Amino acid sequence: MTSIRKLVIAAGTGFLGSVLVNYFKDKTTEIVVLTRGGTKTADNIRYVNWDAKTLTGWEKELEGADVLINLAGRSVDCRYTDANKKEIMASRIDSTNTLNKAVLACTNPPKHWLNSSTATIYRHSTDRQMDEATGEIGSDFSMTVAKEWEKAFYAVETPLTLKTALRTSIVLGKDGGAYIPLKRLLKLGLGGRQGSGGQFVSWIHELDFARAVEFIVINAMEGVVNVVSPAPVRNVAFMSELRTSLNVPFGIPSPEPLLRIGANIIGTEPELVLKSRNVIPQRLLENDFTFHFVTLKKALASL
Repeated sequence: MTSIRKLVIAAGTGFLGSVLVNYFKDKTTEIVVLTRGGTKTADNIRYVNWDAKTLTGWEKELEGADVLINLAGRSVDCRYTDANKKEIMASRIDSTNTLNKAVLACTNPPKHWLNSSTATIYRHSTDRQMDEATGEIGSDFSMTVAKEWEKAFYAVETPLTLKTALRTSIVLGKDGGAYIPLKRLLKLGLGGRQGSGGQFVSWIHELDFARAVEFIVINAMEGVVNVVSPAPVRNVAFMSELRTSLNVPFGIPSPEPLLRIGANIIGTEPELVLKSRNVIPQRLLENDFTFHFVTLKKALASL
Protein backbone atom coordinates (compact mmCIF):
# COMPACT_ATOMS: atom_id res chain seq x y z
CA MET A 1 0.00 0.00 0.00
CA THR A 2 1.47 3.34 -0.98
CA SER A 3 -1.12 5.79 0.24
CA ILE A 4 -3.35 6.31 3.26
CA ARG A 5 -6.85 7.47 2.39
CA LYS A 6 -8.76 6.89 5.63
CA LEU A 7 -6.92 7.15 8.95
CA VAL A 8 -8.50 6.47 12.33
CA ILE A 9 -6.62 7.61 15.46
CA ALA A 10 -7.93 6.27 18.76
CA ALA A 11 -7.28 8.66 21.68
CA GLY A 12 -5.89 11.17 19.20
CA THR A 13 -6.46 14.50 20.98
CA GLY A 14 -3.24 14.50 23.02
CA PHE A 15 0.27 15.54 22.05
CA LEU A 16 1.12 12.56 19.80
CA GLY A 17 -2.34 12.54 18.25
CA SER A 18 -1.94 16.21 17.32
CA VAL A 19 1.50 15.49 15.81
CA LEU A 20 -0.02 12.75 13.61
CA VAL A 21 -3.11 14.79 12.66
CA ASN A 22 -0.93 17.74 11.60
CA TYR A 23 1.35 15.48 9.59
CA PHE A 24 -1.35 13.47 7.81
CA LYS A 25 -4.11 16.06 7.33
CA ASP A 26 -2.87 17.05 3.84
CA LYS A 27 -1.87 13.50 2.90
CA THR A 28 -5.18 11.70 3.52
CA THR A 29 -8.77 11.98 2.36
CA GLU A 30 -10.30 11.40 5.77
CA ILE A 31 -9.11 11.47 9.39
CA VAL A 32 -11.33 10.26 12.23
CA VAL A 33 -10.23 10.82 15.84
CA LEU A 34 -11.82 8.67 18.54
CA THR A 35 -12.08 10.81 21.66
CA ARG A 36 -13.71 10.86 25.09
CA GLY A 37 -14.87 14.37 24.14
CA GLY A 38 -17.89 15.31 22.07
CA THR A 39 -18.59 14.29 18.48
CA LYS A 40 -17.83 17.16 16.10
CA THR A 41 -16.04 18.14 12.91
CA ALA A 42 -13.21 20.70 13.01
CA ASP A 43 -10.74 21.57 10.23
CA ASN A 44 -12.05 18.61 8.21
CA ILE A 45 -11.15 16.21 11.02
CA ARG A 46 -14.07 14.21 12.43
CA TYR A 47 -14.04 13.64 16.17
CA VAL A 48 -16.18 10.71 17.34
CA ASN A 49 -16.93 9.91 20.99
CA TRP A 50 -15.79 6.58 22.47
CA ASP A 51 -15.12 5.34 25.99
CA ALA A 52 -12.37 2.87 24.98
CA LYS A 53 -14.25 0.08 26.75
CA THR A 54 -17.53 -0.66 24.98
CA LEU A 55 -18.83 -0.85 21.41
CA THR A 56 -21.39 1.95 21.17
CA GLY A 57 -21.38 2.72 17.44
CA TRP A 58 -17.94 4.35 17.06
CA GLU A 59 -16.63 1.01 15.79
CA LYS A 60 -18.40 1.64 12.46
CA GLU A 61 -15.72 4.29 11.83
CA LEU A 62 -13.16 1.50 11.42
CA GLU A 63 -14.95 0.19 8.31
CA GLY A 64 -12.83 0.79 5.21
CA ALA A 65 -9.98 2.43 7.12
CA ASP A 66 -6.52 2.02 5.67
CA VAL A 67 -4.87 2.61 9.03
CA LEU A 68 -5.89 2.48 12.69
CA ILE A 69 -3.50 3.99 15.25
CA ASN A 70 -4.23 3.46 18.94
CA LEU A 71 -2.61 5.95 21.35
CA ALA A 72 -4.86 5.24 24.36
CA GLY A 73 -3.25 5.00 27.78
CA ARG A 74 -3.22 7.00 31.02
CA SER A 75 -0.07 9.10 31.46
CA VAL A 76 2.73 7.44 33.45
CA ASP A 77 3.80 10.85 34.75
CA CYS A 78 2.39 10.25 38.22
CA ARG A 79 3.19 8.51 41.49
CA TYR A 80 2.94 4.73 41.17
CA THR A 81 0.28 4.29 43.84
CA ASP A 82 -1.82 1.11 43.67
CA ALA A 83 -4.75 3.08 42.24
CA ASN A 84 -2.62 4.77 39.57
CA LYS A 85 -0.91 1.51 38.65
CA LYS A 86 -4.28 -0.13 38.16
CA GLU A 87 -5.45 2.74 35.95
CA ILE A 88 -2.22 2.81 33.90
CA MET A 89 -2.56 -0.91 33.17
CA ALA A 90 -6.34 -0.96 32.59
CA SER A 91 -6.36 2.06 30.25
CA ARG A 92 -3.96 0.27 27.90
CA ILE A 93 -5.36 -3.25 28.11
CA ASP A 94 -9.06 -2.24 27.97
CA SER A 95 -8.67 -0.03 24.88
CA THR A 96 -6.59 -2.67 23.08
CA ASN A 97 -9.05 -5.47 23.91
CA THR A 98 -11.98 -3.30 22.80
CA LEU A 99 -10.30 -2.42 19.50
CA ASN A 100 -9.55 -6.11 18.89
CA LYS A 101 -13.30 -6.79 19.21
CA ALA A 102 -14.14 -3.81 16.98
CA VAL A 103 -11.67 -4.86 14.25
CA LEU A 104 -13.06 -8.43 14.22
CA ALA A 105 -16.62 -7.04 13.97
CA CYS A 106 -15.80 -5.11 10.79
CA THR A 107 -16.89 -6.29 7.34
CA ASN A 108 -14.04 -4.30 5.82
CA PRO A 109 -11.55 -3.88 8.71
CA PRO A 110 -8.54 -1.54 8.80
CA LYS A 111 -5.69 -2.84 6.63
CA HIS A 112 -3.05 -1.96 9.21
CA TRP A 113 -3.29 -1.37 12.96
CA LEU A 114 -0.46 0.35 14.81
CA ASN A 115 -0.74 0.11 18.59
CA SER A 116 1.26 2.20 21.04
CA SER A 117 3.86 0.45 23.14
CA THR A 118 6.99 1.82 24.78
CA ALA A 119 10.78 1.63 24.57
CA THR A 120 10.62 1.27 28.37
CA ILE A 121 9.89 -2.43 27.79
CA TYR A 122 13.67 -3.05 27.71
CA ARG A 123 15.74 -3.33 30.89
CA HIS A 124 17.82 -0.49 32.35
CA SER A 125 20.96 -0.60 30.20
CA THR A 126 24.20 1.34 30.19
CA ASP A 127 26.23 -1.59 28.83
CA ARG A 128 24.58 -2.33 25.48
CA GLN A 129 22.05 -1.03 22.98
CA MET A 130 18.65 -2.68 22.78
CA ASP A 131 17.17 -3.56 19.39
CA GLU A 132 14.01 -5.46 18.51
CA ALA A 133 15.74 -8.82 17.96
CA THR A 134 18.19 -8.98 20.88
CA GLY A 135 16.88 -6.39 23.35
CA GLU A 136 16.38 -7.77 26.86
CA ILE A 137 12.89 -7.30 28.27
CA GLY A 138 12.77 -6.29 31.94
CA SER A 139 10.28 -7.11 34.69
CA ASP A 140 9.52 -4.08 36.88
CA PHE A 141 6.11 -2.34 36.85
CA SER A 142 6.67 -0.24 33.69
CA MET A 143 8.07 -3.18 31.75
CA THR A 144 5.25 -5.46 32.92
CA VAL A 145 2.70 -2.91 31.68
CA ALA A 146 4.43 -2.85 28.27
CA LYS A 147 4.54 -6.66 28.09
CA GLU A 148 0.87 -7.06 29.05
CA TRP A 149 -0.09 -4.32 26.57
CA GLU A 150 1.64 -6.08 23.67
CA LYS A 151 0.31 -9.46 24.82
CA ALA A 152 -3.28 -8.13 24.72
CA PHE A 153 -2.63 -6.62 21.27
CA TYR A 154 -1.35 -9.87 19.74
CA ALA A 155 -3.66 -12.21 21.70
CA VAL A 156 -6.37 -11.89 19.05
CA GLU A 157 -5.66 -12.85 15.45
CA THR A 158 -6.94 -10.36 12.91
CA PRO A 159 -6.44 -12.13 9.55
CA LEU A 160 -7.29 -9.08 7.42
CA THR A 161 -5.39 -6.52 9.51
CA LEU A 162 -1.62 -6.23 9.86
CA LYS A 163 -0.46 -5.42 13.40
CA THR A 164 2.53 -3.37 14.54
CA ALA A 165 3.50 -2.43 18.10
CA LEU A 166 5.26 0.95 18.26
CA ARG A 167 7.93 0.90 20.97
CA THR A 168 8.26 4.65 21.21
CA SER A 169 10.71 6.68 23.28
CA ILE A 170 10.53 10.31 24.44
CA VAL A 171 9.07 12.31 21.54
CA LEU A 172 10.50 15.83 21.39
CA GLY A 173 7.98 18.35 20.09
CA LYS A 174 7.20 22.06 20.28
CA ASP A 175 3.78 21.80 21.87
CA GLY A 176 3.85 18.91 24.27
CA GLY A 177 5.50 15.79 25.59
CA ALA A 178 8.64 15.89 27.72
CA TYR A 179 10.08 19.06 26.13
CA ILE A 180 7.72 21.46 27.95
CA PRO A 181 8.45 20.37 31.57
CA LEU A 182 12.17 20.01 30.77
CA LYS A 183 12.25 23.58 29.48
CA ARG A 184 10.55 24.76 32.67
CA LEU A 185 13.10 22.89 34.77
CA LEU A 186 15.99 24.54 32.94
CA LYS A 187 14.58 28.03 33.38
CA LEU A 188 14.42 27.39 37.12
CA GLY A 189 18.15 26.65 37.03
CA LEU A 190 17.65 22.90 37.58
CA GLY A 191 19.03 21.79 34.23
CA GLY A 192 22.09 19.85 35.37
CA ARG A 193 22.61 16.11 35.16
CA GLN A 194 19.93 13.99 36.80
CA GLY A 195 21.14 11.23 39.10
CA SER A 196 24.56 10.00 37.96
CA GLY A 197 23.97 11.46 34.48
CA GLY A 198 25.31 8.22 33.01
CA GLN A 199 21.91 6.78 32.10
CA PHE A 200 20.94 6.86 28.42
CA VAL A 201 18.01 8.81 27.00
CA SER A 202 16.32 7.45 23.88
CA TRP A 203 14.47 10.20 22.02
CA ILE A 204 12.94 11.03 18.64
CA HIS A 205 11.88 14.32 17.01
CA GLU A 206 8.11 14.71 16.48
CA LEU A 207 8.50 14.94 12.68
CA ASP A 208 10.56 11.74 12.53
CA PHE A 209 7.97 10.04 14.74
CA ALA A 210 5.21 10.89 12.22
CA ARG A 211 7.44 10.00 9.26
CA ALA A 212 8.33 6.67 10.87
CA VAL A 213 4.63 5.85 11.32
CA GLU A 214 4.01 6.60 7.63
CA PHE A 215 7.08 4.53 6.63
CA ILE A 216 5.90 1.54 8.69
CA VAL A 217 2.53 1.65 6.92
CA ILE A 218 3.95 2.12 3.42
CA ASN A 219 6.38 -0.77 3.94
CA ALA A 220 3.77 -2.98 5.68
CA MET A 221 6.10 -3.59 8.63
CA GLU A 222 4.55 -6.00 11.14
CA GLY A 223 5.62 -7.02 14.64
CA VAL A 224 7.47 -4.73 17.03
CA VAL A 225 9.30 -1.61 15.84
CA ASN A 226 11.48 0.67 17.98
CA VAL A 227 10.41 4.22 17.10
CA VAL A 228 13.48 6.02 18.43
CA SER A 229 16.35 8.03 16.95
CA PRO A 230 19.52 6.05 16.14
CA ALA A 231 21.55 8.09 18.65
CA PRO A 232 20.61 7.66 22.33
CA VAL A 233 22.67 10.03 24.50
CA ARG A 234 23.67 9.99 28.15
CA ASN A 235 21.56 12.16 30.45
CA VAL A 236 24.48 14.51 31.18
CA ALA A 237 24.90 15.19 27.42
CA PHE A 238 21.13 15.45 26.92
CA MET A 239 20.81 18.14 29.60
CA SER A 240 23.89 19.96 28.28
CA GLU A 241 22.48 20.10 24.73
CA LEU A 242 19.16 21.28 26.13
CA ARG A 243 20.84 24.12 28.06
CA THR A 244 22.80 25.17 24.96
CA SER A 245 19.68 25.19 22.77
CA LEU A 246 17.81 27.37 25.29
CA ASN A 247 20.80 29.64 26.06
CA VAL A 248 20.79 28.64 29.71
CA PRO A 249 24.39 28.98 30.93
CA PHE A 250 24.29 26.57 33.85
CA GLY A 251 22.13 23.98 35.57
CA ILE A 252 22.25 22.66 39.10
CA PRO A 253 22.70 18.86 39.13
CA SER A 254 20.00 16.74 40.80
CA PRO A 255 21.61 13.87 42.73
CA GLU A 256 19.40 10.80 43.09
CA PRO A 257 18.27 11.45 46.71
CA LEU A 258 17.25 15.02 45.79
CA LEU A 259 15.53 13.76 42.65
CA ARG A 260 13.51 11.26 44.68
CA ILE A 261 12.36 14.01 47.07
CA GLY A 262 11.55 16.34 44.16
CA ALA A 263 9.63 13.63 42.31
CA ASN A 264 7.58 12.99 45.41
CA ILE A 265 6.75 16.71 45.75
CA ILE A 266 5.63 17.13 42.12
CA GLY A 267 3.83 13.79 42.07
CA THR A 268 5.86 11.75 39.60
CA GLU A 269 8.26 8.79 39.60
CA PRO A 270 12.07 9.27 39.60
CA GLU A 271 12.31 6.24 37.28
CA LEU A 272 11.13 8.46 34.43
CA VAL A 273 14.55 10.18 34.40
CA LEU A 274 16.78 7.66 36.19
CA LYS A 275 16.13 4.63 34.00
CA SER A 276 18.69 4.11 31.23
CA ARG A 277 16.79 3.67 27.96
CA ASN A 278 19.50 2.65 25.52
CA VAL A 279 17.32 1.72 22.55
CA ILE A 280 18.05 1.79 18.80
CA PRO A 281 15.71 1.56 15.76
CA GLN A 282 17.32 -1.49 14.13
CA ARG A 283 14.32 -2.48 12.01
CA LEU A 284 13.74 1.05 10.66
CA LEU A 285 17.44 1.30 9.74
CA GLU A 286 17.46 -2.15 8.09
CA ASN A 287 14.50 -1.06 5.97
CA ASP A 288 16.39 2.11 4.93
CA PHE A 289 14.33 4.67 6.83
CA THR A 290 16.17 8.01 6.79
CA PHE A 291 15.94 10.16 9.90
CA HIS A 292 15.76 13.94 9.40
CA PHE A 293 17.00 14.49 12.95
CA VAL A 294 19.86 12.11 13.75
CA THR A 295 21.56 14.36 16.31
CA LEU A 296 19.96 15.78 19.42
CA LYS A 297 21.52 19.16 18.62
CA LYS A 298 19.69 19.39 15.30
CA ALA A 299 16.42 18.17 16.86
CA LEU A 300 16.50 20.75 19.66
CA ALA A 301 17.51 23.55 17.29
CA SER A 302 14.25 23.01 15.38
CA LEU A 303 11.99 23.29 18.43
